[in-house]
Amino acid sequence: MRKSHQYVQWMAGIALVAMCPGLAQAAEPTAREAELEARLNQLEAAVSALRGELAAARAQQQDTAQQAAMSAEVAQKADTRLAALEARPSAPAEGFRVGATTFKMGGFVKVVASATRYDDGEVAGGSLGKEFFLPQTIPVGGGHSSKDVIGHARQTRLFFDTATPLGGKELKSHIEFDFALAAAPLGAQRATNAYTPTFRRGFLTYGDWLVGQEWTTFQNAGHLPETTDFVGPMDGAIFVRQMMIQYRQPLSSELSLYLAAENPQTETMTTTAPALVDTDQDRMPDLIAKLAYKGRLGEIHVAGLVRELSFHSNGAGDKAMGWGATVGGKIPFGPKGRHDVRFLATYGHGLGRYLTVGYAPDAIYDATVDGRLHVVDNFAGFAAVKLGWTPTVRSTFMVGYQHADYPGGILAPDLANAEAYSFAGNLFWSPVRNLDLGIEYRHAQREVVSGLKGQMDRVEMAAKYTF
Repeated sequence: MRKSHQYVQWMAGIALVAMCPGLAQAAEPTAREAELEARLNQLEAAVSALRGELAAARAQQQDTAQQAAMSAEVAQKADTRLAALEARPSAPAEGFRVGATTFKMGGFVKVVASATRYDDGEVAGGSLGKEFFLPQTIPVGGGHSSKDVIGHARQTRLFFDTATPLGGKELKSHIEFDFALAAAPLGAQRATNAYTPTFRRGFLTYGDWLVGQEWTTFQNAGHLPETTDFVGPMDGAIFVRQMMIQYRQPLSSELSLYLAAENPQTETMTTTAPALVDTDQDRMPDLIAKLAYKGRLGEIHVAGLVRELSFHSNGAGDKAMGWGATVGGKIPFGPKGRHDVRFLATYGHGLGRYLTVGYAPDAIYDATVDGRLHVVDNFAGFAAVKLGWTPTVRSTFMVGYQHADYPGGILAPDLANAEAYSFAGNLFWSPVRNLDLGIEYRHAQREVVSGLKGQMDRVEMAAKYTF
């Protein structure tokens, strides 16, 4: 712009110089004046054009400044929105978020049909033994065989999880229920097959602490084999869910120590009747410690339990100490770990209620002779081999066993459970993701103190969709 201004001044000077000779020679012919006038008109036109260019340049400069200011404002707004988006928590991979809490629901639908033969009696109507393998329900002493066919969807399960950031950690909760272990109401199959929902698990975790109802620390439910049944080798399994306070201390990336105080409950029997009695008068929690390994070799746990047994009735009763030890694991092998071996071995003194939903008592109370609790020794275990024939077809072969050793010096009831075993094999196929179709055969035997034995043979089919 400065050069344009100087150019204008220079042209004006030339015009003045050109005009001077005209002033000195005013008497020259009119043609000369006309020539000068024409030159002046050209100079005026040039000056006018330069002024227009200068105004346009100034206007363009002003527009550029305004655009730059607008661009800076837009960039600032974009930065502000980006910062707000980055500060907002990302959407969860599963479930949905309300405020700071992530919610998740899931479960499965499982339908089962079975045909069963008992060789020495009948199972009472509405018994859980019709729908699940419970060795204590195998009839003995009936003197005749019986058959039973049944179908149900009682193992269907639902759960609900939450997770909320709190103090640099997450406060989590889990609620779970199904329709399985409530006694089937008589007449349910007549019309509606209505089964009552039953509470399974409900607990909260924060950091390494767990408080609530969960699988007992004494077991590892993840080591149970795949089966069409609810549990499978129930005769050799630990099976307890109960209230607890549990603390987990990581010892390494693969090894953890668990310490827990859990709800006590003594399961007794008298010398005159085989029925199990839950006295519900315990005064000390069951104390459990467990070492759990999970690494490239698989999973192994070793656990110990100490408990106080108690029986009190009408001002009389007794107390005794109980204890137990267990070791179990899951060891994968074969291509891509498609096969695995699962096992559990448990021995205890007064450990009955922890095994097989109470196949044998913790102790026998002798009310007629010495008024004391006589503790029962228990051994139980199972082993299972899973073979993955293809990525979608697999089989599991399993055996289970339990023995109750009643103390000497007292007379146990003749129908008290003494021993049980079973073996089973199945074939599962998953045609699509989350859908499992299976068929299984199981043979089982129950023996009581008197020596009576009863056997069961069952063919079972199941379809399970996990969501």
